[in-house]
Amino acid sequence: MIRILLADDNADIRRYFHQILEREPDFQVVGEAESGEACVLMARSCRPDIILMDIQMETETAGIDATRVIHEFQPECKIIILTIHSDDEMLFRAYSSGAMDFIVKTDSIAKIVSSIQKVSQNQLQLRSDVATKIVTEFQRIQNERTSLLFTLNILTKMTNSEFEVLCCIYRGDSYKEVAKTRFVSEATIKSQVNSILKKFGMKRMKDVISALNQVNFPELAEMMQKR
Repeated sequence: MIRILLADDNADIRRYFHQILEREPDFQVVGEAESGEACVLMARSCRPDIILMDIQMETETAGIDATRVIHEFQPECKIIILTIHSDDEMLFRAYSSGAMDFIVKTDSIAKIVSSIQKVSQNQLQLRSDVATKIVTEFQRIQNERTSLLFTLNILTKMTNSEFEVLCCIYRGDSYKEVAKTRFVSEATIKSQVNSILKKFGMKRMKDVISALNQVNFPELAEMMQKR
C-alpha cells in the first residue's frame, strides 16, 4: 500500500486528487494539507511514502520550501510536485530541493498514477523534457553568474569618475547633461566613455547598457558605492 499525502491550497483540487487516487487498490490517501507549513507537520505525523506537493500555496515557493525541509528530516519520503504549468526555473528549484518528479494538474489520470507508481518503486527515469528544462535552467544560472563576475571585474577597474559617468548614462542622461552635471566639457565625457567602452570590450554604449541590464546594475551600483 502506497501512503500518499496531498498538499494544495485549493480544496477542490485536493478533493479531485483524493477521489482519483482512492480508486487505485494500492493507494491510500493518509492526509491533506492546505499549506507548506501544514504539510511539513503532517509529514512528521503521517509518515507518507509519497507527497503530492503544490508549489504555490501560502507563498509562491511554499511547496519548494516544504520539500527541502521534509527531505532533510525524512529523506525516504518521495515528493512529486504539483503544478499548473511547467515553469523551467520553478522546476529546477523543486528538483534541487529534493523533488523526484512533477505532475501538471491537467495531466491524464493514467499519467498521474504512473508517476506515483514509478517514483514509489524507484523506477523513475528522468524524462527528456525534464532533463532539458533542468539543463537549460542550469546553463542560464551559470551564464548569469559568469556575466556578473565579468561585469563586477570591469567595474572594480574603473576610476570613480568613469563609474559616475556610467551611472549617469545608464539612467538615460545625454553626454551634454552628464558634462553639465559634472562641470566638465562634453569632450571629457566622450573621452571617459571611450575608456569605459575599451574596458568592456564593446563599441557602443547601447551594448554596455544591455550587459548591465542582465546583472541588475542598479543593485550592483549601490553595492559598489558603499565600498
